[in-house]
Amino acid sequence: MSDTAEIVDIPEYLDFELVASEQLAREPAFWLVHLLVTMGDLSADADEYGVTPSAYEAMLERLSDAEQPWPVLRVPFGGGHTAFAVYANFEDENTVEFAIRHPAWGRLGHLGQCGPESAGPGLSWAELTAIAASVPESASDTGGLVDPAQRLLLLLPMLGDSATPEEAWTVVARALSNCGIPGDVALRFARELLGTEADDRHVEPFWTVAGDNPVPVCSSRYSPRQVPIALGITLNQAQALADALRGDGQPTCELCWS
Repeated sequence: MSDTAEIVDIPEYLDFELVASEQLAREPAFWLVHLLVTMGDLSADADEYGVTPSAYEAMLERLSDAEQPWPVLRVPFGGGHTAFAVYANFEDENTVEFAIRHPAWGRLGHLGQCGPESAGPGLSWAELTAIAASVPESASDTGGLVDPAQRLLLLLPMLGDSATPEEAWTVVARALSNCGIPGDVALRFARELLGTEADDRHVEPFWTVAGDNPVPVCSSRYSPRQVPIALGITLNQAQALADALRGDGQPTCELCWS
């Protein structure tokens, strides 16, 4: 990491040094590593995805180096919320952790993680596309990802939803192509990541709002969202989060149409 990399302050990670790493999103190798680490097969041939093996190996090493500060990529969205992915690299274990936070909260909202002890899913399709599209007007690339394609792909590993539309893979393919993955490869890769038939998702979880908390919960027993995100925040804060997860009051983008 660069010596000038921005240090990111997340209270729940005070024992670890985090560095803003959104600049990595400009490189197709990052997206191949990110999606294979979290959703795919690390033994895959990078050449088959339009990425040179040397670039792939260099990116993999960069993202898993336990001797360096942990890379974090942020996605600011509606209502002042931020979703993020942290590459938590210990000497004997590498995990990618996904969460949501708001400055007014006194806690972290866990979405899930990918690694030796995976947990998830953490987002429905509607939430994923809403967050990807909800780029705050004041957002800049110094405070997180602002490109809808990058935002969608960063959080894609948290998707798990029986209501995901069959054409979702076309949205993912378009995002992959926008992020530098060759078009023909993007179509195939999107199918690998999501599947192509409704039957592929028949055992996926469903999302419901229950009780007096407006934030949807997940039916999967492996999901941190069996309870509402950041359980214990005020009702007004929970309502603001629920609105943000729906994309209320935020512009839509063609990329994220479902």
